[in-house]
Amino acid sequence: MDAQPTLVVLPGLDGTGLLTTPLLDALAARGVPAQVLRYPQDGPQDYATLAARVRLQLPQTPFVLLGESFAGPLAVLLAAQAPPALRGVVLSTTFAHRPVPVPAAFANLLAPAWPLPPLAVLVPLLLGRWCTGETRQALEKALNEVPANVLRQRAAATLRVDARKPLRSLQVPLLGLLARHDRLLWPISVQALQRLAPQARWVTLDGPHLLLQARADAAAGVIADWLRGYVTHKTTT
Repeated sequence: MDAQPTLVVLPGLDGTGLLTTPLLDALAARGVPAQVLRYPQDGPQDYATLAARVRLQLPQTPFVLLGESFAGPLAVLLAAQAPPALRGVVLSTTFAHRPVPVPAAFANLLAPAWPLPPLAVLVPLLLGRWCTGETRQALEKALNEVPANVLRQRAAATLRVDARKPLRSLQVPLLGLLARHDRLLWPISVQALQRLAPQARWVTLDGPHLLLQARADAAAGVIADWLRGYVTHKTTT
């Protein structure tokens, strides 16, 4: 019989893991083992390259992948490779293909030259009315730890990625978390994600795009219940 799987968190665009602290604390309070993986800041930042490098960090014991925002396609690409110890996937406020309504060709301009929005623009977009001094400070610190050109490359990668076919191929249990007040993702992309995975359990919470930070306790509760229920049952019977 499998032990309770570890939740392996793939963070958003910054890739530092600094923004995952509220979620990890809330999961720990529920007895859910969890760890976060950081992304390398050297070399190409496209999804295929990141997936190849992140795969080397995956545990050999039972685990569930959580892909947040930018990391949703990354989690899907990794899960589609069917790592032997993978037991499920959680997708939070994410997408499978082009999250915003701009042409894929725009990525060619974005990667080398696009100016990063100032914090005054990002905070309302990502946190909205759930912003606190603590979450704003954490967001600023995480973004400051990553070179601007790396963030631009990752943002450009979201316009090129297409994880729709790998998502349809997944055979493991899937949980999807949606934010009712997500101001970043194109609604059509979110709806397409749900259509691609009709077998998933989809849960909508009040909150902004950075749902795992702003509503960490509520999100952790949903994840913990799912891990102890559906995933545990499916992988031990």
